[in-house]
Amino acid sequence: MVDDRRQPLQSPPARGRGRRRQPGHESHQRGLNTKIHLAVDAHGLPVRVLITQGTTADCTQAGRLIEGLSADYLLADRGYDSNALIDQATSQNMEPVIPPKKNRLVQRPYDQELYKLRHLVENAFLHLKRWRGIATRYAKNTASFLAVVQIRCLVLWLKIS
Repeated sequence: MVDDRRQPLQSPPARGRGRRRQPGHESHQRGLNTKIHLAVDAHGLPVRVLITQGTTADCTQAGRLIEGLSADYLLADRGYDSNALIDQATSQNMEPVIPPKKNRLVQRPYDQELYKLRHLVENAFLHLKRWRGIATRYAKNTASFLAVVQIRCLVLWLKIS
């Protein structure tokens, strides 16, 4: 019986052994495994952008996002519900409007009508991801990916204002 699928002299596929990568091209530093953290103003315009690894929790970066910002309210989703963030927001004279996580022992009240305005943040992400380079993470490293995100935020800001 003859097997047509593989020629007898066919070699196994090349695997690129011994090939060195350039510095800064490790899999965890490329744009393929990144997360965008974004702070927007009351009009939905980006104010501050942070890029982290995809495995970084949202609540760990929120303090850096709101540091030095002045606002009346802090609107965020459940992923940002942490005691440290709520304490930081109240120390900056912001009222936190964050739904409590399901596993909190004491469920904190929040303004559900005001929380509906959080769609402005989602709209800002929508505008960012309309750019194919951002949505598919074409950038080779984190620095160039952050630059592309900042350029898109600038274009969005100029377009809306």
